[in-house]
Amino acid sequence: MAQAVDYSIFMAREADGRSQMSLAIDGIDCAACISDIENGVLALPGVVQARLNYSTHRLTVAWDGEGEPAALVSRLESLGYRAHPFAGRAEEAEARRSQWLLRCLGVAGFAMMNVMLLSVSVWAGNVTDITPETRDLFHWISALIALPAAAYAGQPFFQSAYRALRTRSLNMDVPISLGVILALGMSLVETILHREHAFFDSAVMLLFFLLAGRYLDHEARRRTRAVAGNLAALRGEMAQRLDAAGHAVWVPVQALKPGDRILVAAGERVGADGIVEAGASALDEALITGETLPRAVTAGDRLYAGSLNGAGALTIRVTAGGEGTLIDDVQRLLDGALSQRAGYVRLADRVARLYAPVVHLTALASALGWLLFGASVHDAVMIAVAVLIITCPCALALAVPAVQVVATGRLFRAGLLVNAGDMLERLAGVDTVVFDKTGTLTLPEPALRLPAGAEPDLVALAARLALSSRHPLAAALARHAQGPAFEDVEEVPGAGVKAVVDGQELRLGSLAFCDTVLPADLPATATPIAVRAGNRATVIGLDQALRADAVEVVAALKARRLDVRILSGDREGPVAAVAAALGISSYGAGLRPADKIAALERLKAEGRKVLMVGDGLNDAPALAAATVSLSPASGVAVTQAQADAVFIGTRLAPVRLAIDGARVAARLMRQNLGVAVLYNLIAVPLAVAGHVTPLVAALAMSGSSILVTVNAMRAGRPLRRERPAEDDAVDDGAVDNGATPPLTPVEVRA
Repeated sequence: MAQAVDYSIFMAREADGRSQMSLAIDGIDCAACISDIENGVLALPGVVQARLNYSTHRLTVAWDGEGEPAALVSRLESLGYRAHPFAGRAEEAEARRSQWLLRCLGVAGFAMMNVMLLSVSVWAGNVTDITPETRDLFHWISALIALPAAAYAGQPFFQSAYRALRTRSLNMDVPISLGVILALGMSLVETILHREHAFFDSAVMLLFFLLAGRYLDHEARRRTRAVAGNLAALRGEMAQRLDAAGHAVWVPVQALKPGDRILVAAGERVGADGIVEAGASALDEALITGETLPRAVTAGDRLYAGSLNGAGALTIRVTAGGEGTLIDDVQRLLDGALSQRAGYVRLADRVARLYAPVVHLTALASALGWLLFGASVHDAVMIAVAVLIITCPCALALAVPAVQVVATGRLFRAGLLVNAGDMLERLAGVDTVVFDKTGTLTLPEPALRLPAGAEPDLVALAARLALSSRHPLAAALARHAQGPAFEDVEEVPGAGVKAVVDGQELRLGSLAFCDTVLPADLPATATPIAVRAGNRATVIGLDQALRADAVEVVAALKARRLDVRILSGDREGPVAAVAAALGISSYGAGLRPADKIAALERLKAEGRKVLMVGDGLNDAPALAAATVSLSPASGVAVTQAQADAVFIGTRLAPVRLAIDGARVAARLMRQNLGVAVLYNLIAVPLAVAGHVTPLVAALAMSGSSILVTVNAMRAGRPLRRERPAEDDAVDDGAVDNGATPPLTPVEVRA
């Protein structure tokens, strides 16, 4: 039992005197659970904050002073939910639930196929020559299959409906459960009374289709949780802490605290935020800031946990360790942003809030009304069942998911992988598009910028020599190597690498190491790396290039009356250059994750609905805070997990295609909901008047479902691509010999 766990050991004491703890919650099936849990927990004495992350099922609770974990867990149990410490056990529990849902789906599918086979035989026999004894036999066989199958496969809906009723609320699972139970019950009664029709097939068919949607939604969220849970692992597990005598001792990164001194060797990840005390190197901060070019650091420079050290060893004084690093700040911002987004209510859920009580009251009023008019209990109950069946939210439940399935398939063919089921609804309403710069508007890998007169054979030698260096700049250059690495390469710390090939010394590294100067025609935004072979030398620039269709896509977004902006962690100069090239007047540079969230919150406060497109770890909280978000497939795993969709290829066109596809899908969703409502307005009065038998009601329900499904197929019309798909496979790190201008404050062309 949950009470046997001492949850107090999982509590943390904050600097402001508050107590805080996080729990993984079992039993969350729909967005309505969020308000039930948060409001129930906030009613406890001393609780000042309760946030439930719907994607990770993580509940974070804060008390003003000392907290009472036992009371919190008891309150959650009274609401129908179980709590566990937020750790690996939560992921295991979600994996078990996924397997359980899959088993329920399999059982429902088996029952549906077999019962439907028997039902078709009964339907055909009723208009030909089936005997009553044979019909009864088929009904009893159907009952033997459907009743135990529904009892097992319907548990996800029955349990959710039970929890909703315990908290005196209604969700979509309540009418589904009631309709299934009554349909099965009356079918059993009809079978016992040797009646002509039974409705076992309708019940199990409804369970199968709804379980399919629930399983797919759960699997998508489980994969997101698995990636998001690994965020802290980006900084590594161990670090070398220096003691008073200067000796290095390996310790867990969680044990580091402000004031400690750590040694970061070449090729290691930094385990804590800090200031460089000694040493010089270049840091690959792509996971932290999203910038692909390395940053040179020396004594006095600040760096962050998760950065990858280059060729030089660094001694760092820790300023934030344990749970206080930038990565941990990103995780907290991410949780907060996801909790705020959880307030979004899907279109179908909004309709269901009114739909469920109206259906129940109508069925009850029908039964009572016919009893008052002298009908038998059997006839009154059959009319009520007909009302429930004909109003069973099958069409309503399919109205939105059917469009989502077809539309996401079309977007997949256009290069978009959709992670969130409600992404299309949110994307259709956006009026502002915010881009990160590096890796989003620009290509993820730096391009080579060669000065006029650069000798191709020198560049080829430099690329092969770069294979032997651990420097981040060399790694970018090594992508262009067309041969194996040289032998007996010597690395000079802080300078470069050298080797003797065919009696000639080759050098690759800094300008001073290669005894050359910066050429005048190398762009100011490019990072130089020099190469020398004997008496010949040249300088290669590494710079960022725009995606091939960035100018075209930004212009297309503006043509759709969307406000386009840039929010980047990069320096002012490169950001201004990209903004000028794309014709974007509003941009921000040098922004930390909290700054990006603040900028998005200001836009949302103005009533804007924002699409955020980014790829770096520092973009993950902003992606979660935005109304809807996209990430390129080249982005870090955590960022892709928080994005609502991921686009593949080197082009930006999928962003425009996503918006166009979402607008079409949203229009079809509204049409389908309108069809479902119109169907009920026509069918319900006929059922209440007693003119519809349960069989006709089941056929009408199926007909409405087919109608909304056919309408949803219109979302599958092909999206027009500006270029063939194979164009996306171009080399995104091509050498530029001057034919393509680099990024400058005046002009940017890919």
